[in-house]
Amino acid sequence: MELATELKGQTIQNQVREVGINPNHWYPVAWAEQLKAGQILPVTVWQQAIAVYRTAAGQAFALENACPHKGIELHKGEVMGNCIACPYHGWEFDQDGQCVNIPYFPKTQMLPRAAARSYPTQEKYGILWVFPGDAALASQHSLPQVPEFDHPDWVLVPITGKFNAHFSICNENTMDVFHGYLHKNLQGWFDPALLSLKETAASVQADYRVRYKGKLSKFLGLATPNDGVTTRIVSIDYHYPHYHSTLEGVSSLYLMRLPVGPKETRSFSLLFLQIRLPKWLLKPFRSFLVPLIRRFLFMPFLEQDVEMMESEQQNYQVNPQRRYVEVNPAIIALQRLIVRQFVQQSSLSESFSESVSQNLSEQGSYKEATTVAEAKVEQTPENSMR
Repeated sequence: MELATELKGQTIQNQVREVGINPNHWYPVAWAEQLKAGQILPVTVWQQAIAVYRTAAGQAFALENACPHKGIELHKGEVMGNCIACPYHGWEFDQDGQCVNIPYFPKTQMLPRAAARSYPTQEKYGILWVFPGDAALASQHSLPQVPEFDHPDWVLVPITGKFNAHFSICNENTMDVFHGYLHKNLQGWFDPALLSLKETAASVQADYRVRYKGKLSKFLGLATPNDGVTTRIVSIDYHYPHYHSTLEGVSSLYLMRLPVGPKETRSFSLLFLQIRLPKWLLKPFRSFLVPLIRRFLFMPFLEQDVEMMESEQQNYQVNPQRRYVEVNPAIIALQRLIVRQFVQQSSLSESFSESVSQNLSEQGSYKEATTVAEAKVEQTPENSMR
């Protein structure tokens, strides 16, 4: 559904900062290369402690990171075949979480009905993925499609992000192209404009016009030969819970979001660039270029964003009832979507539902399609910008 792109003030109460995730999606938990054969890696997906381990054969599995016997963290144990052995008493749990051996039990004695929760696991794009929701639904959900992966015309730069902030704050930062002002000393973009905005039950898509100028822009092929200024379209597609954004003809960024908890978020990003070098020269220098691009091109931007996101989180914690003014309709649509996904799979308390209904947001033609349970913001006419 098409939404209006007009920038106007809306006073919001950031209850979106309190919602959890819809667990019935695939979430990234680690780079695949981090987990060697025979190793166990502790990870967290929205406050669910999980032990991901790799067998000697190279298969990756995931179990709840708590032994059903004493609650000991299983990542402290060891991999034995397809099993994890708890470090305390040696109880072994297979890839389905079933207890298959207790070393001090007679071989003829029946084992207790002890099981650790198992999680569907995938490995793709150099990333380990876990499905933290209803395992029966895992096959109904697919991973993001990344056609640039392993394509010779693109240079892949893997990037890890860690933010001490709620995932909604991080998502808003990615959707908000208007914050180019923050990056002005890095020769970032300027003069942004929201051109189009679409919303569906599971996605928000926005196109922005931006302008670039400077040495960095020339390196990326953004600047024109004459005045050094060029205009490009940034397209952002947030398909819950991950992002894909493109800068036409230059870059393609897949941002895989991992909400760890209410105050912590991680991301595993795949940045694809088309470098203006001959292919015969690019291939041998690819391994040399990737760390340089990550450290000197991308990370300075990310570090500035991290500071802003964590500052926003800190102030929210000081006063969760503070109301803020938002002017970007893409952010309002994004907040609606995040809340909608949470509401769809959770049993909300009566007080929370009432709180939601008191903060109804209506935006243009989307009024009829937005339910009370989905809305988290309210528009106040007196704050509308003229």
